[in-house]
Amino acid sequence: MMIAKNSIKFLTVLAIVFSSFTAFAGGGGSSDKGEQVKTPEQINAYIKHHLADSHDFALYSYTNDAGERKHVGFPLPVIVWTSKGLKTFMSSAFHHNDDGTVIVDKGDVKLVKIHSKIYELNEGATTVAFDETHHATNAHKVLDFSVTKSVFGMLLAGLLMFLGFGSLAKSYKKGAIPTGVGRVLEPLVLYVRDEIARPNIGEKKYKKFMPYLLTVFFFIWILNLMGLTPLGFNVTGQIAVTVCLALFTLVVYITSGTKDFWAHTLWMPGVPKILRPILAVIELVGFILIKPFSLLVRLFANITAGHFVVMSLIALMITLKAQFGAVASTGISLLLTLFISVIEILVAFLQAFIFTMLSALFIGMAVEEHEHDHAH
Repeated sequence: MMIAKNSIKFLTVLAIVFSSFTAFAGGGGSSDKGEQVKTPEQINAYIKHHLADSHDFALYSYTNDAGERKHVGFPLPVIVWTSKGLKTFMSSAFHHNDDGTVIVDKGDVKLVKIHSKIYELNEGATTVAFDETHHATNAHKVLDFSVTKSVFGMLLAGLLMFLGFGSLAKSYKKGAIPTGVGRVLEPLVLYVRDEIARPNIGEKKYKKFMPYLLTVFFFIWILNLMGLTPLGFNVTGQIAVTVCLALFTLVVYITSGTKDFWAHTLWMPGVPKILRPILAVIELVGFILIKPFSLLVRLFANITAGHFVVMSLIALMITLKAQFGAVASTGISLLLTLFISVIEILVAFLQAFIFTMLSALFIGMAVEEHEHDHAH
């Protein structure tokens, strides 16, 4: 049984790696302009494009018998607020172009997509004018509320959590021992409770914050695992997402701070009064800026670096092809990518654990009741 389980784990990682190879193998990869990826410059551009958010899913690309470049994927809803009001359409209207050559005419407004950003052409303009740095000079950004790939990933992760925890709750109604998906989730729930919440927040108050800690842990963990699939998710590698998660933790421990916590933060006892205002400023900066910043940067940097390394190792099959041949370069790339992918599975859990543990630690510091020496 143990051998079977280990085999399944190995085959799962192997499937992820082989599936990821479809992004480059056989000339399947394409740059953000739809060109076949061959040169180191195109590889760097492709990796940057992969790490960035997008308005559609581009699963893979290929060249047909007629020499035409074809892209396989599906569009997502584009929702933008322009100078003429709200405009909605599907991202397929841009025809997989990201350089401003495709203009979407919505009657009273013309829209283009440049470097994954949607712009509105100035009134009267029919084409995009660029300066020497390829920035549009006759267009301006719009308010973008689109369902991008990252938004789609978050909605999918939320749906998986809703179904998983719903299944766990229903299984408890049938008996003390969960069944089905609940058997997988229960050890993780108990782990968050016993190894993260209780030690850092305390026995008396940890239950109040369990819903938030469980949500953060599973949300980050599921998104990290989704980032290892060929779908190309990089949600926790988007700085906007990690900023929002850090702000949620900030709001939770700031609003939960006890009177004792604020008294010790703003007017620290046991130190000379002349130093207390200085220490209060330092403490406030630490709680409001430094602690959330450490949360968001750690998650963002580690996930982005992991994706960059995996994509770079996959690209070795192209860069080493001339020196070692197609078979040898693919073998080297496969072995290195397999090794990094196994580590990335651990990192996916580790980053979710670290973010949740630090959140619990900050909350515990805010709700802690200090012991006062009444003799003095």
